[in-house]
Amino acid sequence: MNQYPGILGKKLGMTQLFLDDGTVVACTVVQAGCVVVDKRTMERDGYSALVLGLGERKEKHASKAVVAAFKKRGQTPKTHVREFRCSPEYAAGFEIGAELRVEDIFEPGQFIDVQGTSKGSGFSGVMKRWNFKGAKSSHGAHETQRHAGSIGMATTPGRVLKGHKMAGQRGNKTFSTLNLKVAKVIPEKQLVLIEGGVPGAPQGVVSVRGAIKKRGGKPKKAD
Repeated sequence: MNQYPGILGKKLGMTQLFLDDGTVVACTVVQAGCVVVDKRTMERDGYSALVLGLGERKEKHASKAVVAAFKKRGQTPKTHVREFRCSPEYAAGFEIGAELRVEDIFEPGQFIDVQGTSKGSGFSGVMKRWNFKGAKSSHGAHETQRHAGSIGMATTPGRVLKGHKMAGQRGNKTFSTLNLKVAKVIPEKQLVLIEGGVPGAPQGVVSVRGAIKKRGGKPKKAD
């Protein structure tokens, strides 16, 4: 499990970054601004974590229980809330209401993992969803060019096997992109520029943490 520190941010879109040698790098811009709205402790919950909130939410759009839970901790309701597992020592360094600053967690050249919700494409056929070739359009074929074809055997086993690739919902799922690199950190605007693309549409919420499967992913203040 990834326990490196990270942020909850909003994907603003993509831009270009020009390096000193003239190289153009496509980057995704993520804006931070999350605050600590709660903490999980080993004594009370059996594990250690920071609960981060992003975006203000009107009280009339939240249930009374949610509003009361935030007021109990002296916080206003947040639009997005996520738990970030971490070590007890790291969690002890933050109080409820503290803001996580990008310059304290990330640095240029650091490897990170980004998690978000991929774009949804609705109900899609097998050619778009699974890159099927499609059926032939000659020798008497009739309106089957984009069909999947056979989906199983007749007598044995006489059913469609589980996991068979068929038409259905495409996208709109939690997706993680690993081992991306931080291109630039802009502290005054709380922006992180990440080389390449990350999951989700513009204005979508993403989680950015140090890479767990890559050497060099350990953040500056990770324990």
